[in-house]
Amino acid sequence: MARIAYNSHDAAAFEATRHLSDQALAGWREAVTRHLNPQPGTRLLDLGAGTGAWAQTFTDWYDGIDVVAVEPAEAMRARCLHPQVLAGDAANVPLAAGSVDAAWLSTVIHHVPDLTAAARELRRVLRPGGPVLIRSAFAGRHHAITLFRFFPEAIRVLNTYPSVHDVEAAFAAAGFTTISLEQVPQTTAPSLRDVAASMRREAHTPLQLITSNEYAAGLARLHLAAQTESGPVIDALDLLVLR
Repeated sequence: MARIAYNSHDAAAFEATRHLSDQALAGWREAVTRHLNPQPGTRLLDLGAGTGAWAQTFTDWYDGIDVVAVEPAEAMRARCLHPQVLAGDAANVPLAAGSVDAAWLSTVIHHVPDLTAAARELRRVLRPGGPVLIRSAFAGRHHAITLFRFFPEAIRVLNTYPSVHDVEAAFAAAGFTTISLEQVPQTTAPSLRDVAASMRREAHTPLQLITSNEYAAGLARLHLAAQTESGPVIDALDLLVLR
């Protein structure tokens, strides 16, 4: 089971707040292209695709790429932007063995209850040499993410997530080797004022799992800072690449 049983309210929050522009994601496009080297006909699995923002982004970025979105939550699939979305999860990917060239997992690894089973399943569906690209906030690595500046209580939730070492160990047992670990910058919002105006607790797992009082205190900190701080909000999440 995922940490959150996503319902239609959560899915609506994701759809409204978690989609970034190509300009905001320029750093991710550069990093993904470097590790994926997409060509016409490349088949990419977007595992834990949510409302399909990344699946659609890859389709827009790369001509001729075939993206298959797999998402366990019915409410997320119902709002999926990408036309090719299947029900499934990290331990049960509804694809044939050796049928994809690469796999992408964005902010989903903390929802996977059995990393070893997930690694074995990805090894099954990937063609030999295919990379797994994991975009995530990992345990102990919160310092470049603005959310945790204003909601420090959510760090304790993040620290229950898998660490980089946890993921590497599970995937090593399935024959994967770590190729790269890097922090990738993204422009999350034009300003803190925009972050405050669009904040939806349901769109952020760490915020759902702190108390209501803790959330209210963090929101007050955010609104106070938004009154005086200007400039874009730049965050950096990790990209872990295994092959």
